[in-house]
Amino acid sequence: MDRRRFLRTSLAGALAAPYTCEAQPQGRSYRLGFLSLLSASNPFPPRRPFLQALRDLGWMEGGNLRIEWRFANGIAARLPGLADQLVRLGVDAIFTETTPAALAAKQATTKIPIVFNAVADPIGSHVVSDLAHPGGNITGWSFLGAELTRKRFEFLKEAVPTLTRAALLLQPGVPSTATVNDIVADAHMAAQSAGVSLRRFDAQSAQEFEGLFAAMAREKVGGLIVVPSGMFLDEREHLGRLAARHRLPAIFFFREFVEAGGLMSYGPSFPDLGRRAATYVDRVLRGARPADLPVQQPTEFYLVINLKTAKAFGLAIPSSLLARADQVIE
Repeated sequence: MDRRRFLRTSLAGALAAPYTCEAQPQGRSYRLGFLSLLSASNPFPPRRPFLQALRDLGWMEGGNLRIEWRFANGIAARLPGLADQLVRLGVDAIFTETTPAALAAKQATTKIPIVFNAVADPIGSHVVSDLAHPGGNITGWSFLGAELTRKRFEFLKEAVPTLTRAALLLQPGVPSTATVNDIVADAHMAAQSAGVSLRRFDAQSAQEFEGLFAAMAREKVGGLIVVPSGMFLDEREHLGRLAARHRLPAIFFFREFVEAGGLMSYGPSFPDLGRRAATYVDRVLRGARPADLPVQQPTEFYLVINLKTAKAFGLAIPSSLLARADQVIE
């Protein structure tokens, strides 16, 4: 079931309508730089809705819009060079995916307008200094970072009432060092208040997963919280298989993990964020200044539960938790 599909569709349409008052592009082709930490093949949920929303707003790739694609394939060290390429090309605006890409674009130019998406904690990550008045040449959409950690832990504990040992799986420095520190602190506070011990596990590459899950098994970890990371999204099926093999209940940040066999996910609607970010790109290309566009944050969050996985683990998900789910996969 998907109770909020109508609401999400209605919001997307309502958001687009007020922006048509800005100047319409007159017969020229615009160049949009697209900078991402991820790979072109990464199924990052906001990407397709973002591109479709641009088309709905009148921007046709190959027509009045040319997109200069730059992907770092998960290697953050490549981002500054890719951002510099876009600046040298003289693009009209730069759109970024993920916090490291936004930071690289910000460091590369103070003149070209930048719209970011999927930045966790824009202030703590030093992308902007003020959400309401970002100033400078950069603005965009945050997906929240540490703020959701406590809620994810609460959902995991409700799904596994006997939980006494939990794990936090993260990629160091992703989304940013400041955000990771906040996530770890919030997770420890949530675990402590519930009488659960929490252990942190760091993974810089997928090759480390097998050893980390084996270590979790040795330590009798009964539940796992996975911190947002593009690398983890790329490896969602791998993570799902390992969680299934070790019968380890896990809560993720994207519903795509649950569709790949994970137990639960909780987070904003990332397709919605993609559509909304497109409205900012539209406004900037039509002449709006990023400094005048406040940084936006999601207000709707979605809980997805995979009952097939729960049954395979021998878990009886409480009816009170199922009643609050926005989607149940059966």
